[in-house]
Amino acid sequence: MVKLLDIAQVAAATGMAASRLRYYEEKGLIASVGRRGLKRLFEAGVIERLSLIALAQSAGFSLDEIAGMVDEAGRPRLDRAQLSAKADDLDRTIRRLSALRDGLRHAAACPAPSHMECPTFRRLLKGAAETRRRTFVEDLG
Repeated sequence: MVKLLDIAQVAAATGMAASRLRYYEEKGLIASVGRRGLKRLFEAGVIERLSLIALAQSAGFSLDEIAGMVDEAGRPRLDRAQLSAKADDLDRTIRRLSALRDGLRHAAACPAPSHMECPTFRRLLKGAAETRRRTFVEDLG
């Protein structure tokens, strides 16, 4: 016999609010299999599915992208090229954040009389302006 969990049990097991679970169901990411009174019922496998969703979200995938990672039977269908591209995006983000961290550490310890007189801090400002400009142009395109 398949073990069924009500929405409160799924919420308790995952730490997710019931409202989030209902939203995921609305988006087609999970599916309830019935009701017990007013509470939705889920098969126990929903816990693993929610773990996959959490992992994909932490990697930066959108819910729409995640929806495409699961077949009709609920099994993961992972596109290796998509995963590789996301890993490349993460590498770029890590490099950018590492440079930002290093710049901030330098600024915190910089002996220059003013941060505006520090060449390293000025490069940090220039980099931030360039990133903002690129993001603006990408948003337009």
